[in-house]
Amino acid sequence: MMLSYRHRPVQNKEMEVRKMEKPKVVILGAGYGGLMTVTRLQKQLVKGEADITLVNKNDYHYETTWLHEASAGTLHHDRVHYPIQNVLNKNKVQFKQAEVKRIKKDANTVELKGGEVLPYDYLVIALGSNAETFGIEGLKEHTFSITDVSAAQKIREHIERQFDAYRRELDKDDNRLTIVVGGAGFTGIEFLGELVNRIPALCKEYGIQRDKVRIVSIESNPVVLPQFDRELVDYALSYLESKGVEFHIGTAVKKATKDGVWACKKGGEPYEIKSGTVIWSAGVRGNSVIDASGFETVRGRVKVKPDLTVPGHENVFVIGDCALIINKDTNRPYPPTAQMAMQHGEVCARNLLKKIHGEESLEAFTFNDKGTVCSLGEDNAIGIVFGKKLKGTSASVMKKVVDDRALFMIGGTRLVLKKGKFNFI
Repeated sequence: MMLSYRHRPVQNKEMEVRKMEKPKVVILGAGYGGLMTVTRLQKQLVKGEADITLVNKNDYHYETTWLHEASAGTLHHDRVHYPIQNVLNKNKVQFKQAEVKRIKKDANTVELKGGEVLPYDYLVIALGSNAETFGIEGLKEHTFSITDVSAAQKIREHIERQFDAYRRELDKDDNRLTIVVGGAGFTGIEFLGELVNRIPALCKEYGIQRDKVRIVSIESNPVVLPQFDRELVDYALSYLESKGVEFHIGTAVKKATKDGVWACKKGGEPYEIKSGTVIWSAGVRGNSVIDASGFETVRGRVKVKPDLTVPGHENVFVIGDCALIINKDTNRPYPPTAQMAMQHGEVCARNLLKKIHGEESLEAFTFNDKGTVCSLGEDNAIGIVFGKKLKGTSASVMKKVVDDRALFMIGGTRLVLKKGKFNFI
């Protein structure tokens, strides 16, 4: 009995030491990559095995791939987001609503705006992206970007105000109803698809003739949607042109002003397009926190190791839009997509678990391309899914399936029933 009594405090002390030494895991960002990491991790870790903190600027997650709908006004902005707490296990994960100021990787700390400092043993950077302006004069001051829920709401409201102002004007300025979309990549094309569906309703609501509205798409590259088969791209362009979109391909935006933009074809003379609304969707770069924290970057993205860690800082993972991974088949970086970020999150969670358990061999990330679908509005789309080309209604249905699958992977059936694209209830 005495032996047992003497050992009991020692056992308790060892347990207290182990408890104090629980690894601290800090995950920055609750986008696709961050939420996938934390939801997978909370399922696999035993309660008390690690202290996990998720940090995000807002207390909600928004579906980035739905923002073009909210921007055009075809989907209410409340539909594109849901509370982060709804998908967290509060017994395993602490959520902190805060904005990240910088990361001090040599000190293993994260500095938040307001002064709070979070120490970490393992860090996951999943902060998403910022709009890439390429240094073009006036873009930041005179254009909108489809970056988050607030930006989407502002775009929709701005377009509606332009229609309302035009209706009230005695001396009508048709340029007020010109909408310029800079960039005919994925986001630009999807926004145009929603816009051509929304404009007839706006014209009816404000008593404006449809032919008064001009929609202009400007793309600097000689091709649109290079990741798609040309037959599908031709279908998309033909459809959008039939709905009134005017394409300026191989044309660069040189300057934005309060009156519109100046554009120029290669070797040509600059010309002005007067416009009441300019939407910039011509690319993204990694979050500005990455550069502010002294990481070596390419357009704000960190070239990570195959296991998604930062060279020289094996306890720091970078995923999603902030990570740069080279596609060996094309020798070019993989584009930042939701599908890519979610796959990053799955691998990141497994590698974090290995590190917490003291395993040295980590899993290398390999992208499994399940296909891509680009929406052209409510009932139209183009896509390549498992190698099969789709267009029209079938592609549109597949787009909704893809959207709902993302919800299911993070929040399960309940989230799909509440937020999904199909009307189950």
